[in-house]
Amino acid sequence: MSQIEEISNLFSLKSNAMNIGAPLSSSRSVTVLLLSHSIPWTTRYNMAMEVTQILLNAQSIDGNVRKHAEDSIKQFQEQNLPSFLLSLSGELANDDKPVESRKLAGLILKNALDAKEQHRKFELVQSWVTLDSAVKAQIKTCLLQTLSSAVSDARSTASQVIAKIAGIELPQKQWPELIVSLLSNIHQQAPNVRQATLETLGYLCEEVSPNVVDQDQVNKILTAVVQGMNASEGNNDVRLAATRALYNALGFAHANFSNDMERDYIMRVVCEATLSPEVKIRQAAFECLVSISSTYYEKLAHYIQDIFNITAKAVREDEEPVALQAIEFWSSICDEEIDILEDYGGDFTGDSAIPCFYFIKQALPALVPMLLETLLKQEEDQDQDEGAWNIAMAGGTCLGLVARTVGDDIVPLVMPFIEENITKPEWRQREAATYAFGSILEGPSPDKLTPIVNVALTFMLTALTKDPNNHVKDTTAWTLGRIFEFLHGSTIDSPIITQANCQQIITVLLQSMKDVPNVAEKACGALYFLAQGFEEGGPSSPLTPFFQEIVQALLTVTHREDASESRLRTAAYETLNEVVRCSTDETATMVLHLVPIIMTELHKTLEGQKLSSDERERQSELQGLLCGCLQVIIQKLGSSEPTKYLFMQYADQIMELYLRVFACRSATVHEEAMLAIGALAYATGPDFAKYMPEFYKYLEMGLQNFEEYQVCAVTVGVVGDICRALEDQILPYCDGIMTQLLKNLSSNQLHRSVKPPIFSCFGDIALAIGENFEKYLMYAMPMLQSAAELSAHTSGADDDLVDYTNSLRNGILEAYSGIFQGFKNSPKTQLLIPFALHILQFLDSIYMEKDMDDVVMKTAVGVLGDLADTLGSNAGTLIQQSLSSKDFLDECLSSDDHLIKESAEWAKLAISRAISV
Repeated sequence: MSQIEEISNLFSLKSNAMNIGAPLSSSRSVTVLLLSHSIPWTTRYNMAMEVTQILLNAQSIDGNVRKHAEDSIKQFQEQNLPSFLLSLSGELANDDKPVESRKLAGLILKNALDAKEQHRKFELVQSWVTLDSAVKAQIKTCLLQTLSSAVSDARSTASQVIAKIAGIELPQKQWPELIVSLLSNIHQQAPNVRQATLETLGYLCEEVSPNVVDQDQVNKILTAVVQGMNASEGNNDVRLAATRALYNALGFAHANFSNDMERDYIMRVVCEATLSPEVKIRQAAFECLVSISSTYYEKLAHYIQDIFNITAKAVREDEEPVALQAIEFWSSICDEEIDILEDYGGDFTGDSAIPCFYFIKQALPALVPMLLETLLKQEEDQDQDEGAWNIAMAGGTCLGLVARTVGDDIVPLVMPFIEENITKPEWRQREAATYAFGSILEGPSPDKLTPIVNVALTFMLTALTKDPNNHVKDTTAWTLGRIFEFLHGSTIDSPIITQANCQQIITVLLQSMKDVPNVAEKACGALYFLAQGFEEGGPSSPLTPFFQEIVQALLTVTHREDASESRLRTAAYETLNEVVRCSTDETATMVLHLVPIIMTELHKTLEGQKLSSDERERQSELQGLLCGCLQVIIQKLGSSEPTKYLFMQYADQIMELYLRVFACRSATVHEEAMLAIGALAYATGPDFAKYMPEFYKYLEMGLQNFEEYQVCAVTVGVVGDICRALEDQILPYCDGIMTQLLKNLSSNQLHRSVKPPIFSCFGDIALAIGENFEKYLMYAMPMLQSAAELSAHTSGADDDLVDYTNSLRNGILEAYSGIFQGFKNSPKTQLLIPFALHILQFLDSIYMEKDMDDVVMKTAVGVLGDLADTLGSNAGTLIQQSLSSKDFLDECLSSDDHLIKESAEWAKLAISRAISV
């Protein structure tokens, strides 16, 4: 008998030979219960051991053994899910089994209930929902039993699985006894049971929505959690589990935070926990404070002074993980106040959801010195590690947020620190002063900062080339980038970059691009923002005389042997792209000379050589960068007729390279190559038709790529580009494209973000092929109608859903607009009359919701005009009868947004014509 058959037999459910509903005693393994009692005891014992062995084999260092075990596990799951899940839960619950097999059993069990991809998660949830209720009861009994295990890993895994099941069942009003059962565990004497139960309650609060649990149970959960956090709790593991559980339960506590006594009690317990002798408990307590700062900002006034004292002590004296969370509290308060001030502009009327308490402004005299101290706690190698995060970095980030929150008020508090430390012999002081300066450049007004920057600029350029310390040079280059990002550009009244200092700035930056990778990468970043600031500088730019030198220096950087360190190669190409994008007509010939250079580089990456997986990954990354660079060059040269004409000599070769890139099958590169093809289609116009026979298969592959949905979304956008380029020459490919787009819309496997662009794409296709779109109307219109109904009502939705709904509405409206414009002046316009009423009802409903953004408003009023323009008198009467068309039009006509106003004026004209016919 093969191993797979043995295991299959082991997992097969003999329900007639066992009492499935009976509770398990801790001494009996569910695996043994699963076996037919007619099998001899020794055979049953061996088969029970077999499950364990396969789970251990799945962790073997021998690849063949591991793969065989993984295949066996996968096959069971597919062949007999109930037995599979029962066996795993039995393994997890059995204290006689090895820790390794129990942990993996629990992990597989968890992965059988949940997945990151929405469609897979949906399938797994459905599989659980349709399981026999007696089987589910046995599994749940095993899991609850595991919470009393002596093995902490098994308890922790069971906690997570219980929460996953609760996430499925509690919203369906199933497993009502779970919370009662968990709360009864809290009164047990055994600390391990209380610890595991509190951990489970924490995970449960993470999995389910607050409205699923009634307030009485919420109160009991919070009581249990807060009692577990109390200083009187003698066991640190219990106290840590309780503190972490509170972090997840805070979203449930709105009613409790509205009650002064309950809120005071929770806040007192959290603040006491920040003083625990155990570092992990202190860290978890500060994490709770961070969460409270964003969830209950408006309730903090009474506690803010005490919290300042606690956080200041932690930042100055505690271990790094705790100090980082203490700093994070103030960063979070900044985020809240920045959002409030941006939303309401400081004008707090009765309509304001949350008033601004100006906590940062009040704390400023004490908060800023505390943050400046942190800047002196740098680590020796922090610039080399991309993921580095330490107290100095957290303090600088928070200082930057404080600057954005209070604006000019921060400058006099930071300048003395900068002046005192910027020339000190100790590198830490010079670096901290530079970091402080760079951190406060976003927030204060240009008027306040420009005089200081004008004095500092020469000093910083000297430091970038002359300072002996790499940390100081790294931070100096970063600060220069911040100066160019926030204080340089067409909107700034007094320019900091002049003819007098431009040459010195460029010379220093190009020199620094030869420095060690982390410094060179920051110098590229500074040059990026320098170029961007001249974007709207008219026909001539101060960078023009240096264009050739800059481009050559950046290309040299991309060929450095150490260019893969510190993202240096990526930064060099991104900067090259920006320098090209912001260049003027004077340098067009030099941009044209770049085309064969970048093509040669791309060609080199396609030469067939055997590569290791690391080398292949680097090669894919480089191909993506080169495709992106070509895209920018094509857009630049394609934007004016003379350069477009000269560029066309390379079009065939470029397309050939892109097709070879597609054959490499790398998602990252596909995305960049697709975008580059969109640019090429735009530049070549109708001539792009000659590439379609060869390119179409890759276009179709992109549209079918559900796994890498960004590639799919980009491909949908490129279909629009090609439609605009080819117009009715796209017709031979439309059946295939429309079939795939309709399939994509019907699929629950495709990421929802791709669906709005697909609707827009219907509009692009209709515009390109006009009345030939007739054959697709019977498929496209019902799709649009059902999506319109879904997107019309959003009351009570969160911000993310409102944003998504607006993008969906915009896609639907763009589809309608393209279809109406495509059919305009065609004898087949009457085919659209049956849909007019539904479209007007859709416009009515989204107007009534009062949550459409400016983009949707402009598209919607445009559709109103398209309806009138295409259908004439057939639409005129319907528009007059519409509930809100007149009010909506009036609102758009009086809009401050000139694009909305412009669309509304055109729509008004079209409606007048339609009514007067």
